[in-house]
Amino acid sequence: MINITFPDGAVRQYEQGSSALDIAKQISEGLARKVLAAEVNNEVWDAKRPINNDAEIKFLTWDDEKAKSTFWHSSAHLMAEAVEGMFPGVKFWVGPPLEKGFYYDIDLGDNVIAEEDLKKLEIKMAELAKQNNAYQRKEISKEEAVKYFSEKGDEYKLDLLSGLNDGGITFYTQGNFTDLCRGPHIPSTGFVKGIKLTSIAGAYWKGDEKNKMLTRIYGVTFPTQKELDEYLILLEEAKKRDHRKLGKELGIFTMDDDVGPGLVLWMPNGTVIIEELEKLAKETELQAGYKRVLTPHIGKESLYLTSGHLPYYKESMYPPMELDGVKYYLKAMNCPHHHKIFAAEQHSYKDLPFRLAEYGTCYRYEQSGELFGLMRVRCLHMNDAHIYCTREQFAQEFRAVNDMYIKYFKIFGIEKYVMRLSLHDPKKLGQKYVNEPELWIETENMVRQVMKDADIPFVEVQDEGAFYGPKIDVQVWSTIGREFTLATNQVDFAQGKSFKLEFTNQNNEAETPLIIHRAPLGTHERFIGFLLEHYAGKFPLWLAPVQVKILPISDKFLEYAKNVLNKLKIADIRVEIDERSEKIGKKIRDTELMKIPYMLVIGEREVNEEKISIRRQGKGDMGSKNLEEFIELLKEEVKSKKAVV
Repeated sequence: MINITFPDGAVRQYEQGSSALDIAKQISEGLARKVLAAEVNNEVWDAKRPINNDAEIKFLTWDDEKAKSTFWHSSAHLMAEAVEGMFPGVKFWVGPPLEKGFYYDIDLGDNVIAEEDLKKLEIKMAELAKQNNAYQRKEISKEEAVKYFSEKGDEYKLDLLSGLNDGGITFYTQGNFTDLCRGPHIPSTGFVKGIKLTSIAGAYWKGDEKNKMLTRIYGVTFPTQKELDEYLILLEEAKKRDHRKLGKELGIFTMDDDVGPGLVLWMPNGTVIIEELEKLAKETELQAGYKRVLTPHIGKESLYLTSGHLPYYKESMYPPMELDGVKYYLKAMNCPHHHKIFAAEQHSYKDLPFRLAEYGTCYRYEQSGELFGLMRVRCLHMNDAHIYCTREQFAQEFRAVNDMYIKYFKIFGIEKYVMRLSLHDPKKLGQKYVNEPELWIETENMVRQVMKDADIPFVEVQDEGAFYGPKIDVQVWSTIGREFTLATNQVDFAQGKSFKLEFTNQNNEAETPLIIHRAPLGTHERFIGFLLEHYAGKFPLWLAPVQVKILPISDKFLEYAKNVLNKLKIADIRVEIDERSEKIGKKIRDTELMKIPYMLVIGEREVNEEKISIRRQGKGDMGSKNLEEFIELLKEEVKSKKAVV
C-alpha cells in the first residue's frame, strides 16, 4: 500500500501502482470523467501513470492551466496523427502547447498543405478523436529509440535523441501514431471535441534561417464544441482589437526598418497618452513619498558587473561600445543607476524608507522572433522605482506597492488579475540565481506572509524569480479575456551588498537596506498596447489623444467654430476642428472611426442660439448645451478618470 496526500492534507492508502485516474474513480465517477492529468509531488503526470511510492497528489481538470497545457499538447499529437494519415512518410520536429492552443512543425517532403486543407485535417482529427484511443506511455532505452527513428530515416527525432540519456526517454502512442515525447498527456483522444486549425506558417528548423524551412500548423481544441464556438467569437473580437492594427489606424505609434526592429516611434497621439500616464504616475508617487530622479541611457561595464546583470542578463543586453579602452553598455535596467544615487549621500534609519522613481528609458536586445508590436520591444520606457528600507519596514512597503497596483486597476477598469509569487529553483543557485539559499527562503517567506496578511489572492510559481530575489508578477485580463503580464514587485537582497549600500541604524551601526524594485504600470509600450486592446481604441476622456472634434456643417460657420475651439483650448481641452469641405455625415463617420469621445456639430441653429450640439462616441446625439456647461461636464469627467470599457 502507498500513502496518498491530497491538497487538503488528508492522507489515504491505495494499492501500489494505482494511477491518479484509479484514485479519482474511487472517489467518484464524476470526478474521474473530468480528470485530464495530475500533479504528483508537484510534477505533472499522465492521469493513468502508475504511482509506486508515497506521494502528494492533485487532480487537474480543464479549469487548471496545467491541464489545458496537457490537453493542447495531446491535441498536437492528434493533429500529427491526422497529418500522417493524409501524407504518409512526413516527419515531425516539435509540437508544443501554447498559451492558447498548439502547433506542430512538420517536414512535408514533396507534399504541400494549403489553408483550404485545414478543414480536411479538422475532419480527420475529429474522426480520430471519436475512436477514443488511449495515450500510452512507454519508457524506452536510447538504443531502441535511435534504432526506431533510424529505420524511419527521421533526422529530426534523432537530433532530439542526441541530447537525451537513458532513463529519461519515453515514447507516446495513440492509435497509429508514435512519437518521442516526455509527456504528459490526457487519458485518451475522446476528450477532444471542439477542433479548429487556425493557420499555417513557415518555421526554420531550430529557428535557424540556415536550416530547412518546415511547415508549422497552428490549432486550438476544447472539451466541447460550445467552448470552441465561444473562443472563436472572442478571437474575431481580438482581431478587431489588435493593438498593432489600432495603433496604426489611430496614429498612436509606428515602426520603421531604417530606425530598427523593436524600436517604437511614438506619434503625436501616442505621445499624449504617454504624457497622461506619466502625469498619473507622478501624482500617485508624489502622494506616496517618492522622489523623482533621472539617469543616463548608458553605463560602464563595471556598473553592470557590480550589479550582477552582466553574468545573468548579458544575452538580453546590446553589445558594448568601447571608448578609450572602457566598455559602455546601453542601459537595460534602471536599478544600478538608482543604487548609485542612494550611495551618493549618507543615510540614517530616519531617512528610510527612501523611494526613488523614474520613467527610465531602457534597451533590451530581444530576439527577432520574439518581437511583437508594443508587447516585445527593444527600447522601453519603464514606470520604475526602487525602495530602500529596513527589514522592519519591508512588509508595509511591499504591501503599499500592491495597493498601488489595485488602485491603478480600478482606474483602468481592470477587473480580473492574478498576482504570481515567482520563486527560485534551488537547483539553479549560482547559475540563474544568486547563491544565497538562506536569504532566498527568508525573503520568499517574507513576501508570502505580506500577501497572506493583506488577504491578496496569489499563486506560487517556481523558477521564475529575479536573479536577486523573489517577486510578484501581475497578470491582468482585458475585457475580452486576453491575458497580459503587466507589472512587477520584486525583492532584492543581493544588490545592496554588491554596491555596499548602507544606512546607520538606531544602534549607530552600519546596516544594508533591503531593496524593492517595482513597476506598477510596467512600460509605456506594453501598457499602452494592453489599453488599446482593453478599450478597443476607445480611450476614456482623460487619456484620449483628441478629446473633442468640432464639425462645422459648412464654411460659413467656421468663425463660430474657431471661437469654440479657442475657448476649449483655454480650458485645457485637447480639441481639433474638421475644416474639410465634406458633408456632415462623413465628418461624423470619420470622427467615429478615430474613436474621439466628443463631437460638436456647428450649424446655423447653434450659431443663432450660441450653443453647441453634442454627440458622444458610440452613443449618438446628446442634445444642445451652452459651451460653458459643456466645459464643466468635460472637466468633471476628466477628473473622475472614469474608465469606459
